[in-house]
Amino acid sequence: MSVPTLLVIADPSAPHLKALGPFASRMRTIVTNDPAKLDEAAPEADAILLASGGAKLLNAILPCASKVRWIHSLWTGVEGVLTPEMLAHPAPLTNGRGVFRWPLADWVVAAMLHFAFDLGRVIRQQQAGVWEPFISRRLEGTTLGIIGYGSIGSAAAARAKVFDMRIAALRRRTAFPDPLVDQNYAPAQLNELIAASDYLLAALPLTADTRGMIGAAQIAAMKPETVFINVGRGQAVDELALIQALESGKIRGAALDVFAVEPLPSGHPFYKMANVLVSPHTADRVEGFLGPAVDAFVENLQRFLDGKPLENLVDKHAGY
Repeated sequence: MSVPTLLVIADPSAPHLKALGPFASRMRTIVTNDPAKLDEAAPEADAILLASGGAKLLNAILPCASKVRWIHSLWTGVEGVLTPEMLAHPAPLTNGRGVFRWPLADWVVAAMLHFAFDLGRVIRQQQAGVWEPFISRRLEGTTLGIIGYGSIGSAAAARAKVFDMRIAALRRRTAFPDPLVDQNYAPAQLNELIAASDYLLAALPLTADTRGMIGAAQIAAMKPETVFINVGRGQAVDELALIQALESGKIRGAALDVFAVEPLPSGHPFYKMANVLVSPHTADRVEGFLGPAVDAFVENLQRFLDGKPLENLVDKHAGY
């Protein structure tokens, strides 16, 4: 009986792919990011791992990848992968959902501490050689509202609880208790959650339902002391309304790791705002950050080879 073939879309020299070595006796592995070689290998593939690059290389080979029984994206976000070619392909899609949750949760806490202790002011005063004491704040007793209470949102809640923060979460299934959550809000109560939050975290995937979910009305519902934090997708937010709220002082500040257009264009207002913390979509990129993503794939690969149900299945039509 022939061994299955795994086609990996990646640079063959990528060090994190060494984790596939122990499976050499159980499968044939082809690693390439060369379009011609991918075209040649696609008809033989039983599984595909998208480990680098975008959906373009994957889309090009899907129509002739008729033997493929499983496709995995190393990353969490799949909106760029859910193309017509992917939707038409019968193979299940899995992803790295949850593997980057702890670095993101740590970044959320760092952002809240940045604003609580006004570290932007500290840096500006140091650079200007100014000694000007001021009063800071604590996180204790404040409310972290979470829009998108999935793996990232719950990890952020766990980190915030260490600082004795209250957690308010937008959840579809509010009937199921969560010990981390002090107050549940149903989707129809989005504006109520926003109005109750001192720090507001968006950790949303990009779907038809979440695109523009935090619009002008939602930003208007924020308290003057609110700090808005986004580690989900930039397209979920009306950035023009957010800019206006930040410029006018309607809200205290924002910490943004994701944007509607990336890279964030030179000269964009966010760059110049003292009350905005801009991160170039790297909040989850800590040292060794690919390790957990590869581990999750390897665990699923073992299940695939053993004929067991796969984990982290993506609902292609729901978008996550």
